[in-house]
Amino acid sequence: MRLTRAALAVAATALTPALLLATPAFAAHAGPSSTTATSATGTAGSATPAGDLSEDDLRIAILRILADEDSGTRVTRDANEALDGTVEDLRTFLETGYRLAQAEDDSVAITRLLADPDSGRRVTQEVNDLLDHGTPEDLRTFLETGYRLAQAEDDSVAITRLLADPDSGRRVTQEVNDLLDHGTPEDLRTFLETGYRLAQAEDDSVAVARILSDPHISSALRAAAEDVIDGTPEELRYFLEYGRYEVDA
Repeated sequence: MRLTRAALAVAATALTPALLLATPAFAAHAGPSSTTATSATGTAGSATPAGDLSEDDLRIAILRILADEDSGTRVTRDANEALDGTVEDLRTFLETGYRLAQAEDDSVAITRLLADPDSGRRVTQEVNDLLDHGTPEDLRTFLETGYRLAQAEDDSVAITRLLADPDSGRRVTQEVNDLLDHGTPEDLRTFLETGYRLAQAEDDSVAVARILSDPHISSALRAAAEDVIDGTPEELRYFLEYGRYEVDA
């Protein structure tokens, strides 16, 4: 008797071995061998061709795909349609359909990078090359590992440019040099997203303090500097770029 989808979902979660198949899509995750199945913990085991699996095992394999956070809109739709279909629909999805549906979802994810303002020259170049010539496996590899490295190269360029920026003070310069010497791709991204703002704010606070130490500034400029020195990073930057000149204009 065929198990219900709910019962299969419980089984898919509880079973230790993942009933993943040796199709090209799974091989892209598991490594170069196309005859190796991958367990839930990433341990290689014996491959199980789709034609040798029972209907319940086929359904469990597809439910595992649905539980994968990398499964996008097309994979989710096609997997659900397969679950509502025949045994042959299940096998066809696992043998060929999953690879193609994943490739479509990956293409969408990669295309979105072109509109991302954080995508620099290296990311843009690799994305365009993939969209022109990439196989489904190339798309998956880029999203799993290549994007991280390409983004890190673009981030290194962006961070290096800060060394030539006249607004980069001691704290920014120190952090940039540390990152270029020892930073991981994740460190570079974190610095550009949050760390640079805070380091720049520290340098800006020092710059405002120096303005206050000048005995020759006007009373209006002194009042404005005293008001902003405990402000937000954005207020400090605005004051140094525009506000201090507006006060005495």
